Amino acid sequence: MIQRILAPLLLILFINPAWAEPRTGELEWEAICQTTVCRWTGHDGVFEARLAPEADRALVTVNTPDQQGLFLLDIESGELDHLADGHSPYWFADGQRIVYVADNNLHILDLDERSARALTDDPDDVRQPRPSPDGSQVLFASGRSGHQDLWLLDTDGESEPRQLTEQAMDIDELRFGHAWSPDGSSVAFISNRADYWEDDLWLVDIGSGQPRQLSSSFMARGMPAFSPDGSTIAVYGTDKAGFWYLDLADIYLVDVSGEKERRIDMQQTAMEVGAPAWSANGDELFFPAHERGELELWRVPAQGSVATRVTNMGGVIHDFDASGGGEQFAFVRSTSTRGRELDLIARDGGAAEQATTFATDWQDVQEPREISYRTRDGLYIQAFKFLPPDFDPEEHYPTVVQVHGGGTNSYYNGLNLVEQRLARQGYVVLAVNYRGGSGFGRGFQDLAVEDWANTQSLDAADAAHWVRRQPWSNDKVGIYGYSYGGIISLGAVTRDLDAFDAAVPMGGIYDFADAFDNADRLGRLFTREGHRGSPEDNPEAYRRSDSVARLEQVRTPILIMHGEADIRAPFRQFELVVDALERYDRTHEAVSYPDQPHQFTNPADRVDMYTRLEAWMDRWLRPD
Repeated sequence: MIQRILAPLLLILFINPAWAEPRTGELEWEAICQTTVCRWTGHDGVFEARLAPEADRALVTVNTPDQQGLFLLDIESGELDHLADGHSPYWFADGQRIVYVADNNLHILDLDERSARALTDDPDDVRQPRPSPDGSQVLFASGRSGHQDLWLLDTDGESEPRQLTEQAMDIDELRFGHAWSPDGSSVAFISNRADYWEDDLWLVDIGSGQPRQLSSSFMARGMPAFSPDGSTIAVYGTDKAGFWYLDLADIYLVDVSGEKERRIDMQQTAMEVGAPAWSANGDELFFPAHERGELELWRVPAQGSVATRVTNMGGVIHDFDASGGGEQFAFVRSTSTRGRELDLIARDGGAAEQATTFATDWQDVQEPREISYRTRDGLYIQAFKFLPPDFDPEEHYPTVVQVHGGGTNSYYNGLNLVEQRLARQGYVVLAVNYRGGSGFGRGFQDLAVEDWANTQSLDAADAAHWVRRQPWSNDKVGIYGYSYGGIISLGAVTRDLDAFDAAVPMGGIYDFADAFDNADRLGRLFTREGHRGSPEDNPEAYRRSDSVARLEQVRTPILIMHGEADIRAPFRQFELVVDALERYDRTHEAVSYPDQPHQFTNPADRVDMYTRLEAWMDRWLRPD
C-alpha cells in the first residue's frame, strides 16, 4: 500500500511542492485550537526530528491541519519525501530502515523498497520504539502490564512481545525514556520500584531479564544516554537532598557497574529536552539549557569544567537530536513569530539554518517586549508584554496578566497564540515569570519552596499594580492561567483583593492538601516536593497554599473552568471552589467539560474555553 501511495506523492512534490508552502492562519480561536496538537499555544508544524546515522538525512514528524505523518528530509538537497502516517520514528543502525508508531501499533519501513509492515496488531499502547544495535529486536514502552514497562519484539514479526521489566513505573507516568547499551546486552531505564517517591536509574540484562539499580543519590528523569564505549550513562537529574525541579537539572554520569555516580561540575544547569548527547570520543556532552524564557544548546567536557554555549538562536527548543558522532545537531524550534520547524547546525558552529516550512504562518503576530517590574518585596520579575496593533501610548487600554503553568516551569518566548490573539483584540497582555520558575537560577526557584501559591500570587498582583501606574492603562486588569496558572489566578484574587477586576482560573489545584490524596503520581510528587512533605508532615505550608479557605473575602468576578476527567488537577478541586463561591454568594460562572483530561483532547472544548475567557475579560475590563 505504501508503494502505491508514494509514487503520486513524489510526483506532487516536484510539480507542486505543497510541503514547502505553509498554511496561512488567522488569529481566531477556531483556527488556533482546531487540532489536538495545538494544545494551549496554537503550535503546529514539526514535532520530532531524528538524524540518520550518517547525518545526511533527517526524519521529521509533522502535524498541521493540512499535513500529518513522517517525512524524510535530504539535508544537502532540501528535498522532502512523505513516508507514512505515524509518529515516534527511530533509525535502525543500517540507516535504511526505520521503526515508528501508527494506529497504536509498531511498524518497520524499508527506505530502499518503500515498503512497510506491522510488527504488532493489538489494542495495547506502544511508545518510544528503539531498535537494538544489531537490528534484530525492537524495544518499546507500554502500559499493557498495568504499569509502564519495557517490552521486546523480534523484528522478524514471528513472535509475541516479551515483557522485559516488571512494575518499572506507575501506569500514568509517561515522562521517562530508555536506551540500549552499544553492544545490545542491556537497557537503561528509569524506575520508582525501589521507592514510590523516588525515580532512579536502572539497568536490565537482555538475556536474563535481571534488573539492578544503578543510582540512588539523585532523582533521574528524561532519557538516558550511553557513552560510546558503553561504560557510562549520562542522565538528567536533581540531588535528592535538594529540591526536585522541573525544567532545571544537572547532568549525572553513572557507571554501568553501579559503583559510581557523580554530577558533572559546571556553572550551568540543563533542561530535559531529549537526551544528553555524547561526542564520538566520549570526551564532551551537549545539552539544552534554559535562561530567561529561551533555550539554547550548550557544551561541557565530560569530566566537568566551564560549559559554553553552542547556539545563539533565541526562541524555544522543543526537541533535540545529535548525529552519532555529534557532527550535526537538529532542533525542533519555535520563536515568538514562527511555529515549530526543523533547524540544523554543525558542530563547528555558525548560524542555525531552517530546514522546513511546515508550521502555519500566523497573521498579525508580533514580537513581545521583554520588561521587568518591581514587586512589593523588591524583586524584579521578568514579563513579556504583548501590545495591540497600532498601539498608541496616548490612548487607554485594558490589560490581562497571564500566569504560566507548571509552577517551576516558565513562560517561554516561543509562539504564544493565546496572548497574540488577546493583543489583537485590543488588550495589553503581560505574561509574567513569577518566583519559583526556571531560567533564573536555583536561588530564584527556591523562593517558592514551602510557599506555593502565596508570594507567587502576589508577584502576579504586583504586575496589576504596576500596570495601573502606566499612562496607557484604563485602570482595568484581569488575570488568567491554566494548570499552575489557574492556581496563581485564584491565588492572586484571594490574597490581594484590589489587584484584579476579572479572573479566569482554569484546570488548577486550589487546596493542595485535598488534592494530595486524589492526584496522579506526578501531581502528588510535585505537591510533596513543593510543600516539603505531606499535609501531615508540613500542615503550615499547605495552609499557606490554600486558596479555597480564602474565598469568603474575594471581590473579583471569577470564571472557573475545568475538565471533568482531570487527574493531574483533580476535578474535585473545581467542585470545592464552586461550592465555596456559591455558599458565599460571590460573582462567578463555572463551566466544566465532560471527558476532558488535564490536556484537553477535544478541540471544540478548547475553542469554547478560550471564547469564554475572552468574553469574560470583555465583560469586566471594557467599561463601554
